[in-house]
Amino acid sequence: MKKTFLKYTFIIITTAISLILLINFICSLSTLEARQYDTFYTKTEQMIHTLENNREELLLLREGLDEDYLTRAKAAAYVLDNLEEVSMDVAEMQYLADLLNVDEIHIIDENGFIVAGSVSKYVGMDMHDHPQTNAFIAVLESDDPDAYLIQDAQPNAAEEKIMQYIGVRRKGQKGVIQVGLTPTRQLEAQSRNTYEYIFSKFPTDKGEELYVVDTRTGAVLGHSGGMDLNFNAECYQLEDLMDCSNGAYKQGRDNTRMYVVSRQYDDVLLCAALPKSILLHKLWLGMLATLCCLLCIEAAVILLLTYLVKQKVINGIHRINENLAMITNGNLDTQVAVGGNREFEELSSGINTMVKSIINLSDRISTIIEISGIPLAAFEYERDGKQLFVTSGLSELLDLSEQQSAKLCQDSAQFDQYIRTIAATPVEGETDIYQLSDSKYIRIHMSESEDSCLGVISDVTRDMLQKKRMQYENTHDPLTGLFKYNHFKHLAAKTLHAMPAGKVCAMVMLDLDCFKSINDTYGHDAGDQYLQDFGTIMLKMPPEHCLSARRSGDEFCMMIYDCNDVNEIEGYLDDFYKMLSQHEVAVSEDQSKVISVSSGFALAHEPNIGIEDLLANADQALYEVKRTAKGHYVEYSPMPFSPDA
Repeated sequence: MKKTFLKYTFIIITTAISLILLINFICSLSTLEARQYDTFYTKTEQMIHTLENNREELLLLREGLDEDYLTRAKAAAYVLDNLEEVSMDVAEMQYLADLLNVDEIHIIDENGFIVAGSVSKYVGMDMHDHPQTNAFIAVLESDDPDAYLIQDAQPNAAEEKIMQYIGVRRKGQKGVIQVGLTPTRQLEAQSRNTYEYIFSKFPTDKGEELYVVDTRTGAVLGHSGGMDLNFNAECYQLEDLMDCSNGAYKQGRDNTRMYVVSRQYDDVLLCAALPKSILLHKLWLGMLATLCCLLCIEAAVILLLTYLVKQKVINGIHRINENLAMITNGNLDTQVAVGGNREFEELSSGINTMVKSIINLSDRISTIIEISGIPLAAFEYERDGKQLFVTSGLSELLDLSEQQSAKLCQDSAQFDQYIRTIAATPVEGETDIYQLSDSKYIRIHMSESEDSCLGVISDVTRDMLQKKRMQYENTHDPLTGLFKYNHFKHLAAKTLHAMPAGKVCAMVMLDLDCFKSINDTYGHDAGDQYLQDFGTIMLKMPPEHCLSARRSGDEFCMMIYDCNDVNEIEGYLDDFYKMLSQHEVAVSEDQSKVISVSSGFALAHEPNIGIEDLLANADQALYEVKRTAKGHYVEYSPMPFSPDA
């Protein structure tokens, strides 16, 4: 029976293969040219893409180099305009050229003559004498002090050497500083945009030709086989190529019939051609390959049928192994259901019972944690990604939706990355506490080994918010919201110590004018409102430049930092006094007052000055302004004080 089965199977499969070959031959004859057309079209598309990319690369290269070269020219002009000790001899100019990484530097005077430069034989040239040099006369005669010219690469006037020159107008006197560079990178980029270079990067089949024909002149501009060939054949003539856009047969060299596809791009025709004999050769090769594949399939099918029983058993085992792998990776909902024989059914039932026991154990642990009432969750996973265990409540602790939590718990590697991302940024001053949001803090304890990790997550939001509230109360004035004086001095000292070179800062001491009379006249509630409004205005100062604090009672202080000079500091003080003048405080139901404050400030140009000394100097300036002209600010000066009108 087995031999009879194999005999009829062989006859049926062999007949099917014969029919497939016949149908494939008929279809291939009609689709051969279409496939070749698609191949040629793809190649021309790639050629067009390469041409456009090369053009774009050349354009970007020119723009980038022009900007770089202009910067070097400006640098040369700056050096020559500002350093009088720079010698004008050739050696010194060449040294400057080497420093700026340019090939030539020339100095052109107000009359258009090169009076100095790194190339001695160019000295004395009249820029008016040649079109290449005459272009820079416009820069010389321009009224724009920032005039410049970036000239395209071209033969220079002196030696016909390909150079690119950039000229910028001098600042200190009438003249032009010119630098010259050999355009090596531009020339290399241009060489990559030739048809010969592009054709060399495209692989061609035996007998295949790629070439470009100018649509204006009919001349062949490039050929994959070189330009030494004879291009008199029909397949190279412009009038014959115009009807090859959809593919056509044309006469080639040596009376060879060529299948030609042409495609117009800008002012050229991109053409691809292949001998007809090679097309047919491809067909027979394809038929042979198909026959070999079908014979292999026939042999495989016969072998498959011969070992059907064995394969069925093996497939059943594979299915069980796949289900076990899914269970090991954490998909505990997987049900193993492999039938076909009693042994597979019993094995599947035993595996499913074991998985249910694991799930029940996890549920019991989660229930114990829930009964305890402690916001707590535990997790355990293996680093190889095969097993992940988490208790309930994890999504709530991590502020995750049920969908996000389910997705995260499907992959232990993903879960490990998520936990480590959180653990990478602990709360400042804490070792195992992490902030998930403005109102969510958690503590993560982990015990790790080489191949696994065990962890516990707990909610510490209440403790952290209480701690932060206490920190705020310790550092901020409860009435105004400003820093307390001691905390302010600590922050100001750190800011002063970190002040960059070239920057200045100022300590400002402020005292409210006539505050006692407001308290006495309108009551302490009005006085508190007066202080609160003043604190609000202080908080409106730019936080990146100002620190503000309440010193005591009606005394305040401010640090203005990261400024370039005293004018910038006074600008911030002017803005502050302007805000005060535009703000009125309601001291009673029918009266309001503009806040009046006197202030003195002391400058610090170096970070090593003591903060107490700076505060004392600002206090001295405040004392002087309170004594002489209230409602203004004045800078501390060790000289005898003279109030500024």
